[in-house]
Amino acid sequence: MKRRILLLRTFFLLLNIIPASGFGQTKIIVTDTVRRGAVKIFLDCHECDMNYIRQEIPYINYVRDVREAQVYILETKQDAGSGGDQFTFTFQGQGAFTGMIDTLVFTSSPDQTSTIIREKRTKMIKMGLMRYVAKTPLIDEIEINHNAELEQEEVVDKWNNWVFELSTEPQYRSEETNKRLEWRNSINVSKVTPDIKLEVEMDQFYNREKFIENANTDSASSNTYVTNERFMNMLFVKSLGDHWSAGFKSDLGSSTVENYSFRTNFLPSVEYDIFPYSESTHRQLRIMYSAGYQYNKYIDSTIYNKVNEGLYLQMLNIAFQVQKKWGSINLALVGSNYFHDFSKNRIELISSIKIRIFKGLSLQIDGGVAHLNDQLNLKRGSISEAERLLQLRELATKYRIEGGIEITYTFGSIYNNVVNPRFSSSDFDY
Repeated sequence: MKRRILLLRTFFLLLNIIPASGFGQTKIIVTDTVRRGAVKIFLDCHECDMNYIRQEIPYINYVRDVREAQVYILETKQDAGSGGDQFTFTFQGQGAFTGMIDTLVFTSSPDQTSTIIREKRTKMIKMGLMRYVAKTPLIDEIEINHNAELEQEEVVDKWNNWVFELSTEPQYRSEETNKRLEWRNSINVSKVTPDIKLEVEMDQFYNREKFIENANTDSASSNTYVTNERFMNMLFVKSLGDHWSAGFKSDLGSSTVENYSFRTNFLPSVEYDIFPYSESTHRQLRIMYSAGYQYNKYIDSTIYNKVNEGLYLQMLNIAFQVQKKWGSINLALVGSNYFHDFSKNRIELISSIKIRIFKGLSLQIDGGVAHLNDQLNLKRGSISEAERLLQLRELATKYRIEGGIEITYTFGSIYNNVVNPRFSSSDFDY
């Protein structure tokens, strides 16, 4: 009888063993008993593969409430000059670890696959957690190794920070009474250094839709509708210290939807960030003023009987962003007007707010509102039903409102260490 009980105890202990890889070539065996003393973390990141992270970092406890965590980890992302993304990881100790704060940065390259980026993002979390894990019983379960063949080499950039991106996206759909062809082409050229930022983007959007009536009969007829848009946007920025920058924005293009045979503008701009640019991954309050010249040549006469015109205009853009452990706020207020007639103006407010109200309850609000009184390009004449339904032509409007709200409440166990991918709707559930 004693032997049977001993075998059963051994069997259940084996069921509770969790093998996983650790830091570098770390080898870890963690039992539930040891894990009770593990660091409790709250990971705040966008589009993280949590199943993968839990499997790769099993020597901590993942909690669902930031107030229960001993370490709060915030991941933020910004576009990098290479065409990739810069991920910033901020580690903030709480409770027994109060005052232990660290920041790590990883920059991906555009040729790296999502699998490689996922691996490197997870590695940064591992590295940042080591100082906290070192103060727990789990430190005895971790071994740290390095690659013996690691060599330091000098990196030579033969492209001198220039990045080029080409893309094409044709799509075709065919039915008995409907044929549709969509085509998008894009060219992006950029050079980003700590001192300057130069970006050039060229886009073409082509859409052709054919409707067939009385198909497969002698009286068959068809109607074809085409929209075509071409744009080139240029941005140049020169850094002027921790708070100031200056440069210009310039656009040119054409659009059958917006009644432009040709449109171009040139807007010298200056920007001031109340917070230093070095804190941009956590908070920004940027104020940008632009003023310049715009020339429009229209496909058809406008509602103001214009076939072309030159205009002077100004724009003011105020953007506020903050990411903290209580949530995040993104607000942008944009206003513009033409100098020849100040009543021809536009004001837009765009917002995204996410707040953790209390344990398990969070609120997210997305929305935007705009007052529009600057549609000088509107085509004169009545609007056909096809133009309205297929959005072949820009319509007159005085305002635009959009938005949504999401309330989430989660309760139950504060721990979420377990990974079970069975019957998932997708292998890429984040």
